[in-house]
Amino acid sequence: MTEGRDITEIGKEDRDRPGLYLISPSQIDLDSFASELETALKAGPVAAFQLRLKDADDSHIIQSAKTLKPILDAHDVALVINDRADIAKQVGADAVHLGQQDGSVKEARELLGFDVAIGVTCHGSRHLAMTAGDQGADYVAFGAFHPSNTKIPPEIADISILDWWTSLSELPCVAIGGITVENCRPILEAGADMIAVSAGVWAYSDGPGAAITAFNAVIDEVYAP
Repeated sequence: MTEGRDITEIGKEDRDRPGLYLISPSQIDLDSFASELETALKAGPVAAFQLRLKDADDSHIIQSAKTLKPILDAHDVALVINDRADIAKQVGADAVHLGQQDGSVKEARELLGFDVAIGVTCHGSRHLAMTAGDQGADYVAFGAFHPSNTKIPPEIADISILDWWTSLSELPCVAIGGITVENCRPILEAGADMIAVSAGVWAYSDGPGAAITAFNAVIDEVYAP
């Protein structure tokens, strides 16, 4: 298997093998989750980890990021902060992920500079993806492709958008929403640069480490030389 990769390095030239993009549960006990994350990352390569703590206060998000970042750094995994460019800057994150209501790429870039990657949720919209690219985003995220217990999607995206985007743009694309070991193959075959998984890892019946091993096995099967 390949090593974990920095999210900013995944693009058209690296489309021989996609990466795993982990998303945290919406609530965590920091001590136990840090141990769980460490164990999971030992199981196989991961490109990025998004800290997505909904309804948490800023102090908990900041402390969680500072605690988890050394673990991620040790495994060459990019730390992505959900929604909050200001917190991304404060904790030295590798990237921020913006929803459509979470501020503009321009504002985030002015705050973060060019050393921090910016990703943008584009749902199933070609227009939103083109706009994000024009505004200087470093990656776009499409989905949800399946129903998800993590987040109720406004729509289910058509998988054809992945092939359209990868044929058009060098910006990497993340596929998100309800992705599991059992249903990820068509999404990989459609050209996703990264597959974003949350419950598909943390709620996996044999544990998160086994999930990461299983996801990477499917990736290796699809992208075998």
